[in-house]
Amino acid sequence: MPQNKETGAEASQYGLECGKKIIEAIGAKHIRAGSNECLLNGELLTVHCARQKNDSIGVTYKTLERVAGVLGAFEQVDGSYIVRRMAKDQYQRLMRETRSKGPSRNKVGIVKNAEFDSCPLVARIPAWN
Repeated sequence: MPQNKETGAEASQYGLECGKKIIEAIGAKHIRAGSNECLLNGELLTVHCARQKNDSIGVTYKTLERVAGVLGAFEQVDGSYIVRRMAKDQYQRLMRETRSKGPSRNKVGIVKNAEFDSCPLVARIPAWN
């Protein structure tokens, strides 16, 4: 089901809140307010979270210009998260353009969650609710 303005805003809020929790849980340093960029082991990374029913994550092209990789945090059935790291060049090879006709049009690259399955595991984070 495509997003509308309301569901997009909800997803954005979820992503920021979840990302901050993930950054803290993995011991990374949060870099900028309003983003989920962090420093982990000397690398600038961005955290993107996906609820169980989501099948992809999106990263803006501007973010991809700055970071070394993408941390995908994927919610599990029990509310825990699996965090995997994908290198920026791999993300760029796999991404497709968002289907959005709104503000993110031509600005966001989408990668299916399944593409992260073979990426290195960063952490397993227990449910916090």
